[in-house]
Amino acid sequence: MNKAPIKGFSKLSKEAKIEWLISNYAEQPEASLEVLKSYLHADEKVQKLHDEFIENTISNFYMPFGVAPNFLINDKMYALPLAIEESSVVAAAAKAANFWMDRGGFKAKVISTTKVGHVHFIWNGNNKTDLKAVFDACKPDFFANTQNITANMRSRGGGILDIELVDKTALEPGYFQLQATFETCHSMGANFINSCLEAFAATWRQAIENNSTLEPADRSVQIIMSILSNYTPECLVRAEVSCKVDEINEGSGIENAEFAEKFVRAIRIAEIEPYRAVTHNKGIMNGVDSVVIATGNDFRAIEACAHAFAGRSGQYASLTHATVENGIFRFWIDIPLALGTVGGITKLHPIVKFAHEILAHPSAEELMQIIAVAGLAQNFSAVRSLITSGIQKGHMKMHLLNILNQLEATEEEKAIIVNYFKDHVVSHSEAVRVFTELRGIPSKVGGK
Repeated sequence: MNKAPIKGFSKLSKEAKIEWLISNYAEQPEASLEVLKSYLHADEKVQKLHDEFIENTISNFYMPFGVAPNFLINDKMYALPLAIEESSVVAAAAKAANFWMDRGGFKAKVISTTKVGHVHFIWNGNNKTDLKAVFDACKPDFFANTQNITANMRSRGGGILDIELVDKTALEPGYFQLQATFETCHSMGANFINSCLEAFAATWRQAIENNSTLEPADRSVQIIMSILSNYTPECLVRAEVSCKVDEINEGSGIENAEFAEKFVRAIRIAEIEPYRAVTHNKGIMNGVDSVVIATGNDFRAIEACAHAFAGRSGQYASLTHATVENGIFRFWIDIPLALGTVGGITKLHPIVKFAHEILAHPSAEELMQIIAVAGLAQNFSAVRSLITSGIQKGHMKMHLLNILNQLEATEEEKAIIVNYFKDHVVSHSEAVRVFTELRGIPSKVGGK
């Protein structure tokens, strides 16, 4: 049944929004209302913060907030905060942290922190040399006319790095860009960059329309849009681990040299086979996104940029790489991460503030290194499982409690069933069979 549209929804009170939503869309109105209310924060001040993060807030969406300890990064110990619902991610991260803690830990470094934005415009003049001359004359004005916008950022050591005129007419008639690069220090800088770009656009339009050296017909420019790019290949960080092959000591019954060889081959497959690379990188982003979310950063931007970077050669490929040379196993990741430790909700959301606190209030560059390590650790654990016991053994054991909660098992039943699966392979059907057998319920699983 089609629902009637509503006008002025955003102007309604929260209570009125909930009432309209429940009465029009809820299958069980009373139960749904109770759920929405139960997820509201008991502290009205905190709830008001949540309400004002976005528009039309009616409740909160909770996600598990976990921690993976023992991450030795650049000789400093960290406990990593992770916000994620997937059952095996935190356990896998912690396992990798413990493994590498005894082998020198993770090493990480920021290669570059440059961010990019564009003014996209159309100019249909005849002489590109004339346009370049206008740009060269106007370039100082781009900096001068944004002095008030950039003052605070410049005081922290950042600001506008450069502005270039880019000819894209081979791809689209009349299409040019003003491409600007920025340093935003500890801020992700989206609002700062966009404000600068919009000021550039106004300065550029005025420069062209008022330039007497251009032919009258050429004194027209159409500004299409002014916007930062979430593709930041020069905002790059590397994280890596290494040890002697003889020190791998994987502990799964496989010889060290064979483990190292299989691991490198598995990474190589992800480098050359896009079908594998997508799943491979998704696992990396399990670790990356969970820390990005926990620290109040934009995981959508991070995801989009990482995947674009993975396809920069023309074929989508692995973000991680591995080698064995001269008896040394080396595993590393290069990943672009545009992050902030100030601005946004980093100083507003109570749990985000706590996440930064347990990381000892990292700088943006330090946070880049931590998050790159989270992705590398997650990938190490995943590949290690794939080439030894298989991915399902550990994953399904972590997923077992989700299955039992769906079955509404009691705590006593959970304890019995978890103990049973210490020596048995977990599957959904087997978990259901054991549960129904425990309760004395006839089961169709397995023909019983």
